[in-house]
Amino acid sequence: MLKCPYYYKRSTIDVGGGNLISSDIIRGYIDIMILFMLLDTPSYGYEVSKKINSLTEGKYLIKETTLYSAFTRLERNGYIISFSGEDYGDRRTYYRITEEGLKYYYEKCQEWVLTKEVIECFIRGGI
Repeated sequence: MLKCPYYYKRSTIDVGGGNLISSDIIRGYIDIMILFMLLDTPSYGYEVSKKINSLTEGKYLIKETTLYSAFTRLERNGYIISFSGEDYGDRRTYYRITEEGLKYYYEKCQEWVLTKEVIECFIRGGI
C-alpha cells in the first residue's frame, strides 16, 4: 500500500530547514493557535507571533496579515476583546480571551482530535 507523505506538496510554505507546512491545512486552526496564546494572559500581536514561532520551533511563521485578520474575526465573534495598553512606553493593542472564546477553544480542540484521527486513517492506513 502506498503511504502518503507527511506534508502536502501543493500550496505549501517553506518555513525553514526544508520543513513544509501547507497553508491550506494550518488555515483552519489559526484561531486555536491564537486563543491558546491568550489562555493565561493578554498579549499583543507581535508577542503572539513570536510565541507561535517559538512554540512551533520555526516550523510555522504566521504572517502579519493572517494574524490581524484572525484578531478581527475573533473579536467580531466575541471570542476575544481588545484594549489599549503600554509596554515600556510603547502603546499597544492587547487582546484577551473571553469566556465564549474559551468555550470555542475547547470545541476546536475536540474537533482537532477527531480530524486528526480521520486523516491518520488515510496516512497510516488506520488509527
